[in-house]
Amino acid sequence: MAVIRHHVGKRLSEIAVHNGTVYLAGQIAEDTNQDIGGQTREVLGHVDRLLAEANSDKSHLLSVQIFIADMAQFGGMNAVWDEWVAQGATPPRATVEAKLANPKCLVEIVVVAAQRN
Repeated sequence: MAVIRHHVGKRLSEIAVHNGTVYLAGQIAEDTNQDIGGQTREVLGHVDRLLAEANSDKSHLLSVQIFIADMAQFGGMNAVWDEWVAQGATPPRATVEAKLANPKCLVEIVVVAAQRN
């Protein structure tokens, strides 16, 4: 089966789809002046938009990796996540503290999801 890519750039594609599985590049906030809650909300908005473009949504998440710059902000990130995630369809998830490429970014989220039928 072919690999379909969306928003292809020099370094990465925002989306790759293969055999009904959607892979998103790590999503970060554009407005890095926001706190962890604001950045997480913005990032999850990017995830929603990209999943919709690839014929998927948050109820089809297969796995999620969350990278946060400071584990002290874990609770603030989780508060936004808990409002957003589809209850009954919560995915396997890992959250780790990491030094992100842009020091103003507080959170980066990587998603793998299934396409809708």
